[in-house]
Amino acid sequence: MLSYGLSGHGTGTQPYNHRRHDMSSVNRSSQNDHGVPADAPFGALTGTHWIESLNDGSRVLVRPLRQEDRQRERIFIERLSPPSRRFRFMDTFKHASPELLDQLMDVDNLNQVALVALAHDDGELREVGISRYGATGEDRQCECAVTVADDWRQRGLGVLLMRHLIGQARQNGFRQMISIDAIDNEPMSKLANYLGFRSHHDMRDPTQVSHVLDL
Repeated sequence: MLSYGLSGHGTGTQPYNHRRHDMSSVNRSSQNDHGVPADAPFGALTGTHWIESLNDGSRVLVRPLRQEDRQRERIFIERLSPPSRRFRFMDTFKHASPELLDQLMDVDNLNQVALVALAHDDGELREVGISRYGATGEDRQCECAVTVADDWRQRGLGVLLMRHLIGQARQNGFRQMISIDAIDNEPMSKLANYLGFRSHHDMRDPTQVSHVLDL
């Protein structure tokens, strides 16, 4: 079983606005009213990414996780509240080990995918959420996770990250997405239900629940 689990999301049902960019060129539609590229607050951007407006109007950059994000990922994990870390990792710890970070940074954008949400915080780009999936070895099945920083909940970010992740899984040929979580992870249960997952108790472990989405 992967150590992934869904947690820490915003379940707001208001729509969010998103734009996907390939920054080989910037067209007029990506500029604001002052003629400044709308992506400018996030610096020069390349490759697949989205600039998202959340339910409260705050903006985040969503893109695939990169090796340069290792320190951000460590800080993000260690800033989570103890309940959020337990829901995410089904374990309790204070510091992310090098071995855990090695596992989390091992992505190939096909069978192991992670999408990170970044926002400005005191002049620095801070990781405020991440979703990911990993192939399980079963036929076209992947196991998923999403986590949002405690102070960024209730803005719709968890839903947004999962929708992007589901889209990537479909694009990469997966047909089913699952998550196995602590039975007392009520935020996950609400998010899974909102996104259309089917949920059932894990017969092998009464402390866990399985969530399944056909893609």
